[in-house]
Amino acid sequence: MNLNFVGDVERLLPGIRELENELGFTVMQDGMPVAVEWAPGQLEVSLENGRGNIRYAAKHQFFRGLGLFIQHAATGNPFFIRERQRIDTIGPMFDLSRNGVLTVDSFKFLLRKMALMGFNSVMLYMEDTYEIDGEPYFGYMRGRYSHAELQEIDGYADQFGIEAFPSIQTLAHLEEFLKWDSAVHYRDTRGVLLVDYEPTYELVEKMIAAATAPFRSDKIHIGMDEAEELGRGRFLDRYGYKSRFAIMTDHLRKVLDIVRKNGLKPMMWSDMFLKLASASGEDYYGADVEIPDEMANAIPSDVLMVYWDYFHTKVEDYVALINKHRKLGGTPAFAGGIWIWNCFTPNYGWSLKTSDAALKACKQEGVKEVYCTLWGDDGMENNPFNALLGLQLYAEHAYADEVNQAKLYERAKFCTGIDAEAFVTLKYLDETPGSVPDNTEQSNPAKFLLWQDVLLGLFDRQIEGLGLSGHYAKLEQAIKSKRNPDAALDYLFEVPERLCGLLKQKSELGIEIKRAYDGKDLPLLKQIALELLPRLSAEVEQLRLAHRRQWFRMFKPFGWEVLDIRYGGVVARLESAAARLLDFAEGRIARIEELEQERLIFSSQNRFNNKGTGWCSYYYRIASPNVFFHVLPIF
Repeated sequence: MNLNFVGDVERLLPGIRELENELGFTVMQDGMPVAVEWAPGQLEVSLENGRGNIRYAAKHQFFRGLGLFIQHAATGNPFFIRERQRIDTIGPMFDLSRNGVLTVDSFKFLLRKMALMGFNSVMLYMEDTYEIDGEPYFGYMRGRYSHAELQEIDGYADQFGIEAFPSIQTLAHLEEFLKWDSAVHYRDTRGVLLVDYEPTYELVEKMIAAATAPFRSDKIHIGMDEAEELGRGRFLDRYGYKSRFAIMTDHLRKVLDIVRKNGLKPMMWSDMFLKLASASGEDYYGADVEIPDEMANAIPSDVLMVYWDYFHTKVEDYVALINKHRKLGGTPAFAGGIWIWNCFTPNYGWSLKTSDAALKACKQEGVKEVYCTLWGDDGMENNPFNALLGLQLYAEHAYADEVNQAKLYERAKFCTGIDAEAFVTLKYLDETPGSVPDNTEQSNPAKFLLWQDVLLGLFDRQIEGLGLSGHYAKLEQAIKSKRNPDAALDYLFEVPERLCGLLKQKSELGIEIKRAYDGKDLPLLKQIALELLPRLSAEVEQLRLAHRRQWFRMFKPFGWEVLDIRYGGVVARLESAAARLLDFAEGRIARIEELEQERLIFSSQNRFNNKGTGWCSYYYRIASPNVFFHVLPIF
C-alpha cells in the first residue's frame, strides 16, 4: 500500500517511517492521499472515494489511527471510525529488575506495537538496573541501562507520543543492591533502606537524579511498596521502636523534598498505607480498611497514589477500593496486571477477567491514569511479549465503553500478527485438569512440574490422577496447530510447545517411578533408568536451547545464567535418578530412601480443597525441601 500523507505531518514523519515495515506501507508522493488533521475532541479515521482521513487530538492517537486506517483500508471498502479516549493516560509497566532487562531493540519493537494499540505512556520499573555515578555496585552485572540507552528508549517512544518515565524504589525492594558489602551501611533489613540516616538520602538523591535525567518526562514513580520489614532491623537497634506509619511518613517527606527540588511529579504505590490502616496491619484489600483522618492528614498531598490490584474479578470490588483510596488524596492512579510472573506462559483466564473488571471500574470512577504491570518475579521465566493480547485489552478499553471480544481479537491479530486464540491457548499450560475455571486460584503446574525432582516428587500427590501427561500431549499439538511461521512473533510459541512436549513425559514420571518402586517392578525401573530418563535429559536440553534463543532475542545476557543453572540442575538430577534406579534394579543398593518417603501435599492450594493444582512462587522451594542457601537475619 502506497500512501501520501497530506497536511501538517512533519512531527509525525519519524514515527510514520518507523511503522512502514511494521504495517507494510510506503510513503510516496503518488500514493493514496490521506489527509491528516489535528483537532480537539475525538479520533476519526475514514476512507471514502479513494481518499483517507485521520483526525486526531493527540500525537499518540494519530498512530492508533494510522493502524486502524491500514487495518480497514486493506479491505478496499469505505469506512468511518470514531473513537473517544476514556482514560487519559494508559500504558504498560515493564519489569526490568528480575533478570530480564529488555535490549534497546526489543524495547523499540514493543513500543511500535504500543503505538499501534494507542498507548501514550510506558513505565520502566528499575530497582537497580540503571547507572549511578559513584555507585559501581548499583546494578553491577545485572544488565543495568546506561544513560545513553535510556535516552534512546525515551526518544524512540516520543516519536509516537508515548511518555516514558522511570519507576524506581526509594525504600524497599532493593535486595540486589543492598546485598553488596559496600552497601551494608544503607541497610535496615535485607531489602529496605535505613531511614533517618543521612547517607541514605544522599543515595536517594543520586538515584532520583540518575533515573530521571535521560527522560523528557517530569514524572517519577518512587515505589515504597511492600516495606513490611520497615524499622525492624538495624533501624530498631539504632533508633529504637517507632511506628511503621511514622517512619514511613517521615521518610516520604524527605524523599519528596528531593523530588520537589528536582522539579518532578511523584507517584507511589499505596499498599503500605492501606495495610497500616487495616486491623492486622497487613491486609491491603480488607473490608475493614478505613483510612483514619489523622493518617490522611499526615500524608503529603502532592504525591499521586497508585492502587495496584490484579486479584479481583468483580467491578464492585475495584469501585470500593478506588473509593477507599480517595481519602489518601483524591482519585488514585490504577495498576492492573497481566500475570506473566511465576509462570512460563500468561495466566490469561484470570488476567483478562480481572483486567476487564478493573478497567470498567476505572472508567466508571473517573480514574485518569491506568498502567498494566508485567512483573518478572523469580527470574523472568516468561516474557512481556506473551502479554500482548492482554495489553490490547487495556488499549481497547481506553477507547471504548465496552470491549467487544471479536473486535479485540481482530485488533490483536492486526497489531501483533498473531491470532488471539494462539495467545489464549498458552493459558492451558497452567489451566490444567484440577485447576478452577479461568485459573482464578492461581495454579502454576508448568513451572513446578518442570523444576521438581523426579525422585523427591514434592508435587506428585497434588497432581496424581489428573492425567496431566495426556493434557500436555494434546496441548503440544494444539499450540503447534496455531503457529504461523510467517509471523514475526511466531518464535514465542517454540518454548511453550517444547515445554508441553517435555511435560507430557515428565509431569507424572515421579508417580510412575514411585509406583514401580513400591511394586518392586525392577524391569520397569531399569527401563526408566536406561531409556526414559536419558531421553528426558535430551528433551530438557532442547527446551533450554529454545529458551536461550528466545532470551537473547529479547533480553540482555545478564540473568540468563540463572535459567542455565536451573535447566542444568534438572539434567543433573535426572542423571542421578537414573544411577540410583539402576543401582537398585541391579541389586547394588537395598533401597532408595527418597522413594521410601510418603508423598505429602505440597501446599494449602490444592484440588482437595478446591484451590487448584497448586502454586509455588520460588524455584528453590520447588527444586528441593533442603537448604538451598543460608537465609541471613533480616538485617
